[in-house]
This record gives sequence, structure tokens and C-alpha cells, in this order.
Amino acid sequence: MPKSENESAAPAPESAAPSDLLARFVHFLEPPPPAAPVAQEQMRPSFRYWRLRLLSSTFIGYAVYYVVRKNIPVAMKAMGDDLGIAKSSQGLILTLHDVVYGVSKLVNGMVADRTNPRALMALGMFGSAAACFGFGLGNTVAVLATLWAVNAWFQGMGFPPVARILSHWFSPRERGVSWGIFNASHMAGAAAALALAGWLIDRYGSWRLAFLVPSALALGCGFFLLDRLRDTPASLGLPPVEVFAGEAEPGSGYKPEAELSPEAFRRFVRAQVYGNPYIWLISLANFNVYVVRYAFLNWGPTYLQEVRGWSKLASGGLTGAFELAGLCGSLLAGYVTDRWLRGRRAPLCVLYMIGAAVATWLCAYSGYTKLSFWLAGFAVYGPQFLVGVMMADLATRRATSTAIGISGFFGYLSGTVSGWGIGSLSQHHGWSAVFNLVIGSSLLSALLFALCWNARPKKLEILADAAEKI
Repeated sequence: MPKSENESAAPAPESAAPSDLLARFVHFLEPPPPAAPVAQEQMRPSFRYWRLRLLSSTFIGYAVYYVVRKNIPVAMKAMGDDLGIAKSSQGLILTLHDVVYGVSKLVNGMVADRTNPRALMALGMFGSAAACFGFGLGNTVAVLATLWAVNAWFQGMGFPPVARILSHWFSPRERGVSWGIFNASHMAGAAAALALAGWLIDRYGSWRLAFLVPSALALGCGFFLLDRLRDTPASLGLPPVEVFAGEAEPGSGYKPEAELSPEAFRRFVRAQVYGNPYIWLISLANFNVYVVRYAFLNWGPTYLQEVRGWSKLASGGLTGAFELAGLCGSLLAGYVTDRWLRGRRAPLCVLYMIGAAVATWLCAYSGYTKLSFWLAGFAVYGPQFLVGVMMADLATRRATSTAIGISGFFGYLSGTVSGWGIGSLSQHHGWSAVFNLVIGSSLLSALLFALCWNARPKKLEILADAAEKI
């Protein structure tokens, strides 16, 4: 497939002044202008090529983001034994990471809607690689906590540019399936991170390699993203995706869709994101979804070992099954909401979160432990995935990343409950109180989703003069 003139940034001359290099960098971060429209007979094959290329590249890229993020759980014990770091200090490192990550997703979500995703996602990958490498060389709590917080900030640059790409290249009626396929990337990445870190520590006896080797992989992936990613269809001379999907006719006077002016974009965000009550209700629901998700992920193994008498290997295996069931649940959720619910995601989220409450009750008060973990994973990952899709539906592709930044911030803010909160609750009031909290969070989330029952994808004008109509 031939490259357009917008695809590659010209390399800076070796003699370029620092101010010139900075100007080139800022220019590279800006979305490229629309290219000349491609010939009509080339439109469909070009769309098919770029959609496959961008979906596969973002899948690989985001999976590698997890390789330099989810390696720390496996290394924590060996790192603590080697450096004499207490569990409380290790918990501080993890908590600081979650807080910074949530803020980063909020900020970079707003940035991504006005930035070239190719540049932003690669920049985040390079930053995470550097922070992870430094972490592997660290020796004190202060240094390790600082570097892992820096890593969290760059990690927040991972999903917002992906959301921009997916919302521009896949139409609302196919969003559930396409986003569902991409959503499997974080599960694949987490599994790869855990397996690679465990193998390196077991094979070579050094927890540092669990960070040094993944950082090298991330560095290479950063260059891969620079080569493979592109911005919107318009930047390649293609019409909006609705034309390719058969939802609109191209028309004889078609021009590629242009970016909004800064002032028009601000007006659009105020009306479509900040002024949309569904955005805030779904974000609050996401807070509770994440409480349930991380209650099982972070505390499930501890509960199984302390109360059920399971071994570390068995408890870890069942927690892995929780993730696998989540993959099935999210893929099914995307297909059902696209195929049968015509883009209405909230009703299925209500059903899923009621299922999560049932699974939690089974885990606490019955002997169906394995079934409860499978059901909980299946149920919680459907809404966790659909929240991002609903943000794209409601904010449209013009402000998808901004809306997802808000919902992501609320999601990771839940760490105050699922982390320190559940730890304290289990210590002072026992596991029954923890399970009651998780059941309550599941039902509260279902209620908040129910208030969004009729939320549907918003239609965006795709004509050449769309920006003037907003």
C-alpha cells in the first residue's frame, strides 16, 4: 500500500538548532492536515488495509504497554527480600501508581483528541521504557516510588490515542466488536508480563531483569508504533468511516473531514461531554465496576489462601481464570450490543453487574468457589469494556478520548476503596464485610447503568461543512 506524503515526518538535519528540533517535535504532535482525496475505486481497499493495520498495531502496542506495567506483582516479593522493603512501602508504590495513572488518563484524554495518536502513543511507550529501565536499577523506596509514578504518567498516554484511532476508523454500529477485539490486548499483555517476569526471575534469580528486559521490548515497540500508526482517515485522503460502512453516501462534492478549530472544539466538549449527564452517571458506575474488578484481582488470592486454604499456585491459577472469563464476557458483550441491542450498551451492563453481585454472594456464602470466580470475571469485564465504548458513543469521535479520560479517572480513583479500604475492612471487620461491600458496589453500579438505559450512539455530521454546524 503506497504511503501518503503525510505518513512520515522528515528527519531533522544533524545541524538543526534546539529550537528547530523543538518546533519539529511540536509539529509532529499536531494532527496532520487532510490529504488529497483518494480515487473512488481505491477508497474501499484502502480502508480495509488501514483498518486491519491500525487494529493489529494498536493491539500489539497496548499489550506491550502492559508488559512494562503488570510485571511488578511477580517481582514484589523478590524485590522486597533483596532490598528490605516492607509490604506497606510496596503498597505505597502501587497506590501512588494508580493515582498518577488515573490523573494521567484524565489529562491525556483531553490532549489526545487534539494530538496525532501516532506521536502520543509512541511517546508514552518510550517514556514507560525509560522509567521501567530506571526502576530495574533502583535501590531505595523513594527512587522506586518516583520512577513507578513516572511510569504511570506515561502509561496514561497509551489508551487515549487508541480511542481516537478506533473511533475514527470503526463506525458506531461495529464499535462493540472492533473495540472488543482490541480489549483483549490488555489481557494478552498482562498474561505476557506475568509469564515473562516469572520466567526471568526463576531462570536467572534477579528481579531486576523483570524490568530491564521488558523495557528493551517497549523501546523497540515505540519505533514499531511510529512506523505503523496513523491518524484519521482524512489524513490519508479517505472519507469518514460512515461512507465505507455504508451509513452515508460520499457525494460528488465530498471533502475529507476537517479538525474543529480550538474554540469550536471547546464548545463541542462543553456540550457533548461536560454537559452530558450520561457521561457522569456512567463514570460513577465505572468507579463501582473497578471496585468489584480489583477486589477479586488484588484480594482474591489472599482470601483463597487465608479462608479456603488454597495454595499460592492454585489461587493464582483461579485468578488467571477470572481474567480468561473476562475475555469471553467482553467479546460477547460487544457482539450482543452491536448485533441485537443496536448500540444500546447500558441494559446489558445492568444484567452483567447483577451477575457480578450473584457471583460475589456465591464466593462468600457457598462452596462454588471456582464457579464464582469464573462468573465474576465474565460479568465484571463486560461493563468494564463497554464503558469505553459508551464514552465513544456519547462523545462521538471528536471527543472520545476526553470522555474516556473522565471515566478512566473515576475507575482508578476506586483504588482508594479496592486497595487501602478493603485491606482495612478485612482486617477490622472480616471478609464478610468485604463481600457485602463488593455486592453493594455491584448493585449500585447496576442502578447507575439503569439510569442510562436509553443512551444510544450520537450521530455526527460527516459533511464537509460539519464544523460550521456545531
